[in-house]
Amino acid sequence: MKVAIVGVTGYAGGELARLLLRHPEARLVAAAARGRQGEALRDVQPHLHAAPPSLAVSADPGDAEIVFTALPAGEAAKLAPAWLAEGRSVIDIGRDFRLRDPKDYERWYAYTHPAPELLKDAVYGLTELTRDRLRGARVIANPGCYPTATLLALLPALKGKLIDDDLVVDAKSGVSGAGHNVDDAYLFGTIDESVRPYGVPRHRHTPEIAQEVRGMSGRAPRLTFTPHLVPMTRGLIATCYATLRDDVDAARVAEAYATAYAEEPFVRVTSSPPATKATLGSNWCLVHAIVDESNRRLVAFAAIDNLVKGAAGSAIQNLNAMRGYPETMGLEALPLWP
Repeated sequence: MKVAIVGVTGYAGGELARLLLRHPEARLVAAAARGRQGEALRDVQPHLHAAPPSLAVSADPGDAEIVFTALPAGEAAKLAPAWLAEGRSVIDIGRDFRLRDPKDYERWYAYTHPAPELLKDAVYGLTELTRDRLRGARVIANPGCYPTATLLALLPALKGKLIDDDLVVDAKSGVSGAGHNVDDAYLFGTIDESVRPYGVPRHRHTPEIAQEVRGMSGRAPRLTFTPHLVPMTRGLIATCYATLRDDVDAARVAEAYATAYAEEPFVRVTSSPPATKATLGSNWCLVHAIVDESNRRLVAFAAIDNLVKGAAGSAIQNLNAMRGYPETMGLEALPLWP
């Protein structure tokens, strides 16, 4: 199948290219961006030594059947209608199709959605949650990195009705989650040896998490979400707190997590709280859940590589689910260590 990346010069776009170049069923026929057009992709993204020298950054997706978009807010939604009319499919790594209510884009993202008619058909691409709807989908909304970790940390507890509606999520991510950003906040001298919260109390991923929690539990959560920037390149961990229901004990929690993830190709329940580095460069999500008996509270952790399972890797997992391939295809690489 012929695929294209629009927004190939960013971190997520480069990670997509890295993975797609090794995918046995995908042929990367176009690598598009607004800048550096005409330059060889292997020169624009210096880690892509395997890219053919003839593959240059272009202005459009060529004759690709499937277009991956890694663009600033609002841009993919402007371009998608024309591509869909041409018979292509779109997998958006950005935020343009994640929220179902077009008014939420105004409330949370401060822009009017350019193609609200597409929102009802877009499939939210947390593969572990929606794989039955992904087969044959025309528009897939890749989850955000923080929602991916948060939702996978809580999914068994939500589906098993083990917890109440009051959720607190404390999450930490490496600086690559901010993309190619030259703002002072992301310079080495600013972030080195420092940790800081940001986006409080209205981080852009809050409505996405709340929307999907509501879909799993049937109830609107009281959600407190606090992300932090930490001085590392890759990696993300979400620590989630929720009050247990009265009839729930540690054995029931352990059974729910073991059962929910027993057959998942990329989610592993670990015997102790996970480290972000144990996911480096891979599509793995490592999950651990414990019960704080004295406070009747669930504490659930999930660690991912924010550029792979939090972005490009999950997009390819969604591609595989959409086309009926094994979900692991092109994503078999194990994490790097140390």
